Amino acid sequence: MDLLSRRGFLAAGGVIAAANLLPGVAFAEQAAGAETRTVTGTFGPSIEDWFYLPVEVPRGVAEIEVAYSYDKPAVPPGTRGNACDIGIFGPEGHELGNARGFRGWSGGFRDRFTISAAGATPGYLPGPVAPGTWHVVLGPYTVAPQGMNYRVDITLRFGPAGAPARPNPAPETAPARERGRAWYRGDCHLHTVHSDGRRTPAELVAAARAAGLDFITSTEHNTSSASLQWGEHATDDLLILNGEEVTTRSGHWPAIGLPPGTWIDWRYRADDPRSFRRFVDQVHQAGGLVTAAHPFASCFGCTYEFAYELADLVEVWNQGWTDEEEAAVNHWDGLLRTGHWIPLIGNSDAHNPEHVVGSPQTVVLADGLRREELLAGLRAGRSWLAESSAVQLDFTATEGRRTAGIGEGLAADRGTPVTFELTVSGVPGTTVRLLDQVGPEHTAEVPAAGSLTTRWTTYPRYTRWARAEVRRAGRMVAMTNPIFLTR
Repeated sequence: MDLLSRRGFLAAGGVIAAANLLPGVAFAEQAAGAETRTVTGTFGPSIEDWFYLPVEVPRGVAEIEVAYSYDKPAVPPGTRGNACDIGIFGPEGHELGNARGFRGWSGGFRDRFTISAAGATPGYLPGPVAPGTWHVVLGPYTVAPQGMNYRVDITLRFGPAGAPARPNPAPETAPARERGRAWYRGDCHLHTVHSDGRRTPAELVAAARAAGLDFITSTEHNTSSASLQWGEHATDDLLILNGEEVTTRSGHWPAIGLPPGTWIDWRYRADDPRSFRRFVDQVHQAGGLVTAAHPFASCFGCTYEFAYELADLVEVWNQGWTDEEEAAVNHWDGLLRTGHWIPLIGNSDAHNPEHVVGSPQTVVLADGLRREELLAGLRAGRSWLAESSAVQLDFTATEGRRTAGIGEGLAADRGTPVTFELTVSGVPGTTVRLLDQVGPEHTAEVPAAGSLTTRWTTYPRYTRWARAEVRRAGRMVAMTNPIFLTR
């Protein structure tokens, strides 16, 4: 897509301009029955990111249904074919950041959706189909050289609205897992059928409990619909936090720890830093954290291109360990070496049953199993990553009678010896190493029993911080945020 062809969207500080509007449709008011209108058209290869199809909805509509399709011609090797996303805004408006108007998003995962007062397709928000101008949003993700021929069918069903759906967000506590100040295990990047996941919410909860997790964060792509329904699936031994994977054309950034129903806009790119900062500020004002997700993912539009200094966390480990994760750790380590520490996080990004929930997982030291306390621990970097709940780890730095843990600082004179101690278990066949700003400084082999305690002594004149890694044949098994040595 041509990045320079987006003037219509960026004009007037991000307000959608008329250049993005497609030919609209209108319906006559009627007492009962259903009526369908169809819109067809073609997108060329060099176009805007978002287009809006106005739908004039009269009074008396009980349900709106939208179905769409587009052609997928063969393309030469190395050329991207057609892919188009879809969503909808209600008559409250579709301007950038208009949460009142947002009514749902399914990306390219579904070819149809319905909305009524009583219910909605996963990814969409139930509520009255109010009269006024609705806008179906089409997002041509990639367009073949031949162009993209699309068709949108809008059906209105008239009649009584029916009983309204009632929000049922997740409880704010999970008393069976509450342990006061302790290390809690979580997975903060997960998907269900509310975006492009194959698991139902109930199946995700079952998988998280089987993985031994204390908490999870639901991060559906570009929609808040799941956050209004988690109460139907909650248990007393798993805390469910709300989030959204803000999925832009310049990368993905999960906003985690949001209040139920909070929606964050995604209709901008990295070359519009004002909009990115605006929505980062919105997340922070809501009490949430911003994650730079899978920074070197190879899928189109997945690589994180925004400013790292605005992120609270960097997802260095996403699902299995590949060259993409190795690049992410190296980049994160490079930021750390230059004095720009952003705490790490690891998540499964599980979409399908073959993706193991909690592999990897983040283990965070928090004052309790509540949203604010968990986010405070993550923000402070009091956390480490593990391939599963079988992995146990403890990492400290000691000078005299004073000790500091992961994410903390230990004050010591330049010439005073400091001992870093790492204890691991549940990691047979691995190698542990301690690294500082120079690189690997200490290495030890874990015996077949899978447990080891190893120590390395250094001086603050040589070492500014140290962190730990546990690897098996080069693949990460566990890693920590650093412990800092201060004067």
